[in-house]
Amino acid sequence: MKDWMKLIPQADVRTYQSGGLLGEIEFGKRPALIVVDVIYGFTGSEGLTLEQAIAEFPTACGPVSWETLPRIARLIGLFRERNLPIVFTNSAQYDVSYSGRTTKREKRPKDPARYNQFPPAIAPKGDEWVLAKTKASAFFQTPLTAYLIKQGVDTAVVCGVSTSGCVRATTVDAHSHGFAAFLVDDCCFDRSYFAHCANLFDMQAKYAAVVSLDELATLLKPVRKASAA
Repeated sequence: MKDWMKLIPQADVRTYQSGGLLGEIEFGKRPALIVVDVIYGFTGSEGLTLEQAIAEFPTACGPVSWETLPRIARLIGLFRERNLPIVFTNSAQYDVSYSGRTTKREKRPKDPARYNQFPPAIAPKGDEWVLAKTKASAFFQTPLTAYLIKQGVDTAVVCGVSTSGCVRATTVDAHSHGFAAFLVDDCCFDRSYFAHCANLFDMQAKYAAVVSLDELATLLKPVRKASAA
């Protein structure tokens, strides 16, 4: 049993199963990776406690962020090796002054420029798309769906932060837009472990296949080796 499942009451699992939930999803032929909001605003600086990270950025998740980053970096590497589409999201800070913010949170970041920067370990390359968004879902009023269709994508693989917020919203919308949604559990994080576990369970039940990084690696096609001359 996965660690996050240990927090879910077995009675709830049986209830969901009796209703026909918690079923399997088939992995498609052309996946894309969506890296949701893995920026300093949601990690805080490395080495800080959760309390210190929140004092730096109110949305930060602290130590769990830096525990998760190496796995996210490996996941990104798997997609780069296969030349598969990768989309990174961050905040459209100019636009939110007109459209409204992602949540009802009142506190604003003290350092808006650094808030939106990616830690070097997972930073996008120059030719990779950084999609600035104003709301929780990467799909909400953005060209993401058009891009994925243009790329021939049938499967959306999601990772990032927070599991209960923008990751959940993006995963649900991926399913709603007709993509097979796969959520990589050990490549997601949240400031609340309870919220992390509960939302993984609910998304597994209703909208997505929740898999580990190792499980996802086995689903991807092997890297094609160049043929000998």
